[in-house]
Amino acid sequence: MNKRVLIRILLFLIVFNSFYLCLYFIHHNSSNPFPKKPPFKRPFIEIQQKTHLSKPWPILPSYLPWSKASIFVPLRSCEGYFGNGFTRRLEVFSGDNGGGWFRCWYSESLRSSVCEGGRVRMKVEKIEMAKGGESLVDVIGRSEEAELPVFRGGAFEVDGGEGFGGEGKLIVDGEFLDRYVPEGEIVRHTMRDLISKIRVVGRKEFACDQWIEEPTLLVTRFEYANLFHTITDWYSAYVSSRVTGLPNRPHLIFVDGHCTAQLEETWKALFSSVRYAKNFTGSVCFRHAILSPLGYETALFKGLTEEIFCDGASAQELRQKPDDLKTARLSEFGEMIRAAFELPLNLNHKLPISGGHNVLFVRREDYLAHPRHGGKVESRLTNEAEVFESLKSWASNYKGCKINLVNGLFAHMSMKEQVRAIQDASVIIGAHGAGLTHIVSALPKTVILEIISSQFRRPHFAYIARWKGLEYHAINLDGSYANTETVINALVSIMKSLRC
Repeated sequence: MNKRVLIRILLFLIVFNSFYLCLYFIHHNSSNPFPKKPPFKRPFIEIQQKTHLSKPWPILPSYLPWSKASIFVPLRSCEGYFGNGFTRRLEVFSGDNGGGWFRCWYSESLRSSVCEGGRVRMKVEKIEMAKGGESLVDVIGRSEEAELPVFRGGAFEVDGGEGFGGEGKLIVDGEFLDRYVPEGEIVRHTMRDLISKIRVVGRKEFACDQWIEEPTLLVTRFEYANLFHTITDWYSAYVSSRVTGLPNRPHLIFVDGHCTAQLEETWKALFSSVRYAKNFTGSVCFRHAILSPLGYETALFKGLTEEIFCDGASAQELRQKPDDLKTARLSEFGEMIRAAFELPLNLNHKLPISGGHNVLFVRREDYLAHPRHGGKVESRLTNEAEVFESLKSWASNYKGCKINLVNGLFAHMSMKEQVRAIQDASVIIGAHGAGLTHIVSALPKTVILEIISSQFRRPHFAYIARWKGLEYHAINLDGSYANTETVINALVSIMKSLRC
């Protein structure tokens, strides 16, 4: 057979096969015009809450490692009170076959626990309290009892896994609560009440309307409009996040029915997101829930009734030479607040800021704080306006360093503006009052001058200054009226110690 015939045969076969393939695809597509779909899967978004991005932890100059497994932390040491005191690990429950879990970290020094759990369900309808998050003016006169939660049995449940039987049992008993979540002197311990109502249920009973995948802090606030008590809550929430080793800043849910308030701005800055429990409906399940202790159980509050002998020190000093009587934890926390508002951290007051030293006068004003507040603040310094005007005249004529007297009208400033004013101050002066709690965010070398009336001889801010390592001075009054010359003389002495 010659080459010409072979070529013709090959061309015929190619044309024939091409024609056959065209007929096959035409027939196949006409009988099944749509490609075969993959097996149906319920969209992930239908069974869990939309994923919210978690904010990373900022780099803090005063940060020291938080270890859950410290070999030994001396009882009532500074780390015991302010940091790694939650070292006793209590494995409460671990479910079989992919079930949930629950454990607590107990602090001998603070006599309280940080508890956490996995596959935890919250049944909102079994928590009795106001919705929360309303505008203050819309809930004027509402009682505090209506805003604090009351938990019915099963308000919170943990998945017991496939092998768990029974209708549900309490996860802890009274003996456990008395030992690791004691009431102490707290009249209404809402976190203890919450833990006491947690039940373990079988997998068949563990149905969820939505899942929250990201680690979430559950916080109950009490005096949510008072800066001192709110900062104790912030600190407790921050410590809980570090003790449980969260890789990012957690999301947060308020398990209370308080209305919205100015201090909520900082909660939102500190954590990845903030919601109210009653904003949810049905059963909400958490992949990882953390129960933050009450603010009353922090060293900031307990230091008012028991002696905590701790001096503030730099983290660098403590890295080189650990000392049970020194702490850098409050400085770390203050940096966390400043970082949350994206304020610069690597600052100090060895030299004045451009244009001179800022002297911040923290003022007390009448304002509406919460539904049961009359809009009037208790006078701690009856001639505050006179003192401020005298200081303004003195500062403008001072012959030493240039002084910028800052009018700290905090009630009319955003939280970021308040923290910035604290950060920029070389000297902070004010009458005893919650506004001075902001000194937790003050820079090293800041000087504190507190004016204390005879009716309010309380050590709140002297202690915080000491725990921060700040220079502290006090003017103790016979009543509530301050001699302006005495205040100016105290400031003159302070200014002489500062570099120009």
